[in-house]
Amino acid sequence: MPETIKRNTYMKAISDEFQIHPIVAILGPRQCGKTSLAKHFLKSNNKQFHFFDLENPRDLAKLEDPMLALEHLEGIIVIDEIQRREELFPILRVLVDQEKEKRQFLILGSASRDLINQSSETLAGRIGYLELTPFTLNEVDSKNQRTHWIRGGFPLSYLSKNEINSIRWRESFVSTFLERDIPNLGINIPAKTLRRFWTMLAHYHGQIVNFSQIANSIQSSDTTVRRYLDILEGTYMVRVLQPWHGNLKKRQVKSPKIYIRDTGLLHVLLGIKNEGELLGHPKCGASFEGYCLEEIARLFPDKQQYFWATHAGAELDLLLENGPEKIGFEFKFSSSPKITKSMKSAIKSLELKSLKLIIPGKEEFPSSKQVTVTGIETFLKQSYATK
Repeated sequence: MPETIKRNTYMKAISDEFQIHPIVAILGPRQCGKTSLAKHFLKSNNKQFHFFDLENPRDLAKLEDPMLALEHLEGIIVIDEIQRREELFPILRVLVDQEKEKRQFLILGSASRDLINQSSETLAGRIGYLELTPFTLNEVDSKNQRTHWIRGGFPLSYLSKNEINSIRWRESFVSTFLERDIPNLGINIPAKTLRRFWTMLAHYHGQIVNFSQIANSIQSSDTTVRRYLDILEGTYMVRVLQPWHGNLKKRQVKSPKIYIRDTGLLHVLLGIKNEGELLGHPKCGASFEGYCLEEIARLFPDKQQYFWATHAGAELDLLLENGPEKIGFEFKFSSSPKITKSMKSAIKSLELKSLKLIIPGKEEFPSSKQVTVTGIETFLKQSYATK
């Protein structure tokens, strides 16, 4: 397994954004490689640069008077962990408007635009956003697909020398996230309470969420549950997949599905320590479903993403919608999946262009005129090659 993995797609994306905007924001979960990517970008760029880490007390002190600290600087100015100082955004607007050719800003944040809400309001038209995820399967060697699924894509988990080190890192990540990172966002929720909620969501992974049921389980209100969910979604820990519903002659589900975005974290929250335990766990199929869904969602961020389900039992794991074109995905942890009545109903009701039945491995073969069975490795390799 390599000690480092090059992220050339993101390197190009940063350069492309700087052609359009004087400020580029790289947002993503903690420890997904934002700082390493920024340093690699700076190393490959011939411009002068300056680096401020807002978790470093010295750098934080330098920016007590940000105009004084920044207005004389030229080149690329990197500000890491920007969510710790939201009041910097109006200053950045003034600086880039003063002398647009003099400086550019690369800002890194561990929360979404919704949580860092000042940037979208203050820097409208001046900032481009990139979401950096943990390693995708396309970025790691496909022969390590099982390792990637079990450990997840966070660099220090995936690249660990052994399973024990990987598990210890993920357990530490969960604790640090709850005890330090959440409070640093100004969110005051007891770590034990949020851990219990997050663990409960892991058991709901791949299911339609019942807010009232969860609220009763943690002796809280629906409003509080939705707030906790917004926090975990805004820090890139959870994916909330909304249902598609149209004017069909069927009673359609209108509550969202919940997924823990990184399967390595999912497995730690479920107490799964190795491949053997995963394969024997009742959430194994749901884990594989979430793993594939996350890979495909990252591959097609420009397409509308939903699931579809009816109260009669028909469902579709993932629906990608691009204008009138609809493509469906079903995920099965099986070597010999069968076309079900549910799939046929989805094809007919949603007027799908095609349905991809994604399974482990590399196989690919047509199962019917509109259904193709494809191994996740093969599907991603083909899809990235054509992007």
